[in-house]
Amino acid sequence: MADAETSATHPAYPVGLRLAGRRVVVLGGGQVAQRRLPALIAAGAAVTLISPSATPSVEAMAETGEITWVKRRYEDGDIADAWYALVATSDPAANAAASAEAERTKTWCVRSDDAEAATAWTPATGRSEGVTVAVLTGHDPRRSAAVRDAIVEGLRDGSIAAPAHRTRSPFVALVGGGPGDPDLITVRGRRLLAEADVVIADRLGPRDLLAELPPHVEVIDAAKIPYGRFMAQEAINNALIEHAKKRKSVVRLKGGDPFVFGRGMEEAQALAAEGIACTVVPGISSSISVPGAAGIPVTHRGVAHEFTVVSGHVAPDDPRSLVDWASLAKLTGTLVILMGVDKIGKIAEALIAHGKSPETPLALVQEGTTATQRRVDATLATVAETVKAEEVRPPAVIVIGDVVREAPHKLTKPTP
Repeated sequence: MADAETSATHPAYPVGLRLAGRRVVVLGGGQVAQRRLPALIAAGAAVTLISPSATPSVEAMAETGEITWVKRRYEDGDIADAWYALVATSDPAANAAASAEAERTKTWCVRSDDAEAATAWTPATGRSEGVTVAVLTGHDPRRSAAVRDAIVEGLRDGSIAAPAHRTRSPFVALVGGGPGDPDLITVRGRRLLAEADVVIADRLGPRDLLAELPPHVEVIDAAKIPYGRFMAQEAINNALIEHAKKRKSVVRLKGGDPFVFGRGMEEAQALAAEGIACTVVPGISSSISVPGAAGIPVTHRGVAHEFTVVSGHVAPDDPRSLVDWASLAKLTGTLVILMGVDKIGKIAEALIAHGKSPETPLALVQEGTTATQRRVDATLATVAETVKAEEVRPPAVIVIGDVVREAPHKLTKPTP
């Protein structure tokens, strides 16, 4: 076994173990095993857990067949034929015996209770889009974790530039930017933005993120694409296809979620028709995030057991409308309307005509999650006049239902 002097003189040699299909033995079913087992399972290892007891999470791994659980204490010979062993029992004598067996059988062995007695150390690891970061700092695991976190976060948000050196195929990412606050975009969405050559952005996307892009990135305002003889959406589709075929990294930055009234599927279908690979990065929909930012729960125990999200860009009396307003009026849950500020008067009339109480509470949350967010309350009977009097303008999310009363009015500004 390595002694303290040897460990201090010679740093650990880093290596990546390929454990798929190979026997790994874990001794002890406590918190250490609970933390380490998922990575071993993800690596494809054939894990045998030896322990008389286990945490509920570890027990669940055994019940689902992810690991094999032998319900007893360690016995000499348990580590035979193992490629790797993790010793993490609460019995120091058993740990020492298992470590000695690993030394005899030349099995790489990690000990949770005594790193100096181990033949291997577990690095602080993290992953980002196919890159595994593993950090060892000797006897300072907190520093290892801090360094790991800094590197992984840098890879994810683009502050550490590490472009992939491979031939690039045409590719587009449809990224949901969330409701407006730049901090509410997903980690993957922010990383793809940092790697983009071209960004085609919606007006309602998180504009502050565009200011962070490097100077070489071409930012195209989707609202200003020259339409020519094409429909607006067809022009956007053509722009995506054109730039992708130039083998540029293209991000279509959309507000909210690409598939919640975002016409993302139309863009994905257009790309597929041209044989261009496309990935969809979900975004936080304004239908739930904006009410939440204003302190309004779309569901609440004893008040609303469901919520329905509806597009309000077409009025109820418009023959193009696909919404069954009569059925919506009968629901007892929460109704969330997007893109409906200029049609809310007719929407309210339709709901009341189909049986909804005129006194049903309603809130309009304008510019939700941003510094200019404001909330205006009304009822179905008063909302048309309230919108005019308060000069409510899009974008605004409309929440209809008793949950509006559950929200204290003081929670109307997003947390900085």
